[in-house]
Amino acid sequence: MDPASVPAPASPGPATAPPGDLAIWFFILAELLAFGVFFAAYAFARALNVALFDTMQQTLDRQAGALNTVLLISGSACVARAVEAVGRARSATGARWLLGGVACGAGFLVVKGIEYAAKFEAGINLSTNTFYMFYLSLTFFHFMHVILGMVILVALWVKTRQGAYGPADMNGIESGAAYWHMVDLVWIVLFPLVYVMR
Repeated sequence: MDPASVPAPASPGPATAPPGDLAIWFFILAELLAFGVFFAAYAFARALNVALFDTMQQTLDRQAGALNTVLLISGSACVARAVEAVGRARSATGARWLLGGVACGAGFLVVKGIEYAAKFEAGINLSTNTFYMFYLSLTFFHFMHVILGMVILVALWVKTRQGAYGPADMNGIESGAAYWHMVDLVWIVLFPLVYVMR
């Protein structure tokens, strides 16, 4: 075979940076590290008192936790669709998808708030036992991240409606979306770890 007729191997495309601003990725990594330390401490404490943790897990509302998982995954799907729409110069559609993400986040807060109210009404607090110390601390830490994520989504919604983002300028909306996906990812780990795994 003539060497000249052999096609040259395709050259790899240019390396692409992660979507959004680089600073948000440093922030996300720092947040994931904080949650990782929290999760490791939970696992260590659980290993020291498996019976207590298994018993206390049975007092959690797994249906509420599962519903919140669906809400956050749905919120992430909405945000992903918003980014896709804005990338196609469809700002109005993107803004509507962002509102969907906000609505899912609000649903999460309502469900979690009902869970907290039931626990507090039963007299449960941080000093009840080691399990509930971790449960309340971990889930409230995440709860605050959901609130921050919703604030970011609302800000993105306002700017998207104003036409601030488009195919030529995706940095802001991609950065906000990356943060929201991080919040979702943490819950996907937190829910089975605290509510389900025995």
